[in-house]
Amino acid sequence: MNRLKELNKILYGKRYTIYSPKDGQPCMDHDRTKGEGVGPTEYTALKLKVKEWSPEARKAVEGKIAADAAVYFVPATLRPETMYGQTCCFVGPSIKYGVFKVSDKEYYICTKRAAWNMCFQGIFFDIDHFPQDQAELEPVVEVPGSVFVGTLINAPLSVHTEGVRILPMETVLATKGTGVVTCVPSDSPDDYATVRELAKKAEYYKIKKEWAELEIIPVLETPAYGKLAAKHLVEQLKINSPKDDKQLAEAKDLAYKEGFYNGTMLVGEFKGEKVQEAKEKVRQSIIQSGDGFRFADPSAEVISRSADECVVAYIPQWFLNYGENDKEWQNTVLEYVTAKDGLNTYVQETENQFVANLEWLNQWACARTYGLGSKLPWDPQFLVESLSDSTVYMSYYTIAHFLHSDRFGKTAGLLDIPVSGMIDEVWDYIFTRSNDLEAVINKSGIEKSKLLTLRKSFEYWYPLDLRSSGKDLIPNHLTFFLYIHLALFPREYWPRSVRSNGHLLLNGDKMSKSTGNFLTITQAVGKFGADATRIALADAGDGMEDANFEEKGANAAIMRMYILKEWIEQTISDKSLRTASDPTVLWDTLFEDEMNLLVHEAYDHYSATNYKLALKASLYDFQSARDFYREQCISSGVPMSRPPDPEVHRAPITHHIHHRPPLGRIHVPRNPAQRPQHPKRPLARRTRTKPQSNRTKRIHQKHFLKHNIL
Repeated sequence: MNRLKELNKILYGKRYTIYSPKDGQPCMDHDRTKGEGVGPTEYTALKLKVKEWSPEARKAVEGKIAADAAVYFVPATLRPETMYGQTCCFVGPSIKYGVFKVSDKEYYICTKRAAWNMCFQGIFFDIDHFPQDQAELEPVVEVPGSVFVGTLINAPLSVHTEGVRILPMETVLATKGTGVVTCVPSDSPDDYATVRELAKKAEYYKIKKEWAELEIIPVLETPAYGKLAAKHLVEQLKINSPKDDKQLAEAKDLAYKEGFYNGTMLVGEFKGEKVQEAKEKVRQSIIQSGDGFRFADPSAEVISRSADECVVAYIPQWFLNYGENDKEWQNTVLEYVTAKDGLNTYVQETENQFVANLEWLNQWACARTYGLGSKLPWDPQFLVESLSDSTVYMSYYTIAHFLHSDRFGKTAGLLDIPVSGMIDEVWDYIFTRSNDLEAVINKSGIEKSKLLTLRKSFEYWYPLDLRSSGKDLIPNHLTFFLYIHLALFPREYWPRSVRSNGHLLLNGDKMSKSTGNFLTITQAVGKFGADATRIALADAGDGMEDANFEEKGANAAIMRMYILKEWIEQTISDKSLRTASDPTVLWDTLFEDEMNLLVHEAYDHYSATNYKLALKASLYDFQSARDFYREQCISSGVPMSRPPDPEVHRAPITHHIHHRPPLGRIHVPRNPAQRPQHPKRPLARRTRTKPQSNRTKRIHQKHFLKHNIL
């Protein structure tokens, strides 16, 4: 942590983070029972001032709000650049809204969920006195959205300066944003479809038709959809109703992407500028003028381990500066993941997920106030957050036995080094970040031979050849693991590969202790034996999809192995088999060739961690080759050949595999240029052989020989 801070990878400042009011601290991924991977969504909250209440709303607020107080509807938008085109503002007619007091002269209207989030962002409460219970946040008035329909409001930036109306929208979600939605029908397909519906059925919705028929002005121009993207897409996709969810979701995605990447502003202060450049400028203009403020809420529901629904808080904290805020660091990791000579991810989907996460991941809170964890060295009131504290522990495994002999670190290890001697400079030397051995000896008091042993052990075992883990850890742990390794270690010690996998099903269903569908590896070995368990696990599936351990498959493997064993014993004892002194026949040559091909095929699959295919080649296809050989020998009246004595003749199947010598037999010089390079088998990279087509080809060759030679 000290070295990351020195490298400016750890910073301190105010930022949005998922926060548990009950726990009083940030709630990161491994502190959650629901919502792992969910982060804050940042909006621009607009202040739409009430100019004239609807009759029902006037009755509801009368006597509860001062006549001269400013009351604002607070919609949250992700597209501030389009606010010039506002024609109305939507509320959910059946959703409950509160009027919440900001000060004696200012009130906000939104859902209580949104107001509760605002409490932790400097609104309603200051950051030094956060509430712990929603009872501390009581609305002045709480009524359904239908009460506000018809209220006249002022919409900042809108060309309709005389005001726009509050109108009903059945598809508003109370669990997203503020529950108040501003309407821009020029660029939002949802809004266009809704105002069109309201105008057609004004009497049904109990509104005046003209409220939904304000002029729709062009705000952006795009090459694909012209000046009115929403209208174009609604007509193109034949959207007839606001309830056409699937088509509207597609239209929304198309309109947003085209508008952001290719759009040009047609109105306002930044007319003529590209949307990508104008977006943030418009947002800052709204905030600086006092017509809006920053607001964030969780992008989905997050529940902490203390059963608390989390919010987004804007608080000062220590954070790892992942993402676009440190472009050089981000690009280094991205390039390593995608380079041909970089990280081996075995399957393309794993690489794709890494890339998507690296482009999305942003600053990450790395400290909390209580729980399990190491103390933050320079600010011991905080503990290091668990996911930030578990990124390079693999490097510690290379020397752990020298430092302590028990798992808790209380008993000295092989080198009998005191904890006080393990200062930062010692770790720098061990992990090859520095080479000034004499300075480290003088400062730490550790003997030279012991320091050399520690470094030699690290250099022998590192880099990490393979990190195997679940696909659910790509968005956090595995990405952090790459970020921190690439920041702290020289290039030669960066992780070589990551093998990501899905979860394991049992008999086609999710494992669960409560339903009884549960099996540990110890239970499986006890029930089926090690060999059958291995076969069933290999046969369960590879890749990123969930694997399925079938108990009937394990039982079948027991029978298969028993039958194979019986056949081997019977065949070995068969006196009619040909011996090595007998002439070799064609089927011997074909069988030997097939076995050699299958050996290499199996080796390739094992190297690529494709164990299902490896099982096929090394067991099922081997047995098929045996069967073919046996049948051809019988049909041609030639006995099978007796296997050679393994002590006399052993085929050098794995002659190309190099083994590292024992640690005690090597000497690793301090100068990297003088170090011996221990050969390692190169890892297969993102390639899959096609055994079925090769196998089919060989079978066709055999059948040709059978019918044309015999």
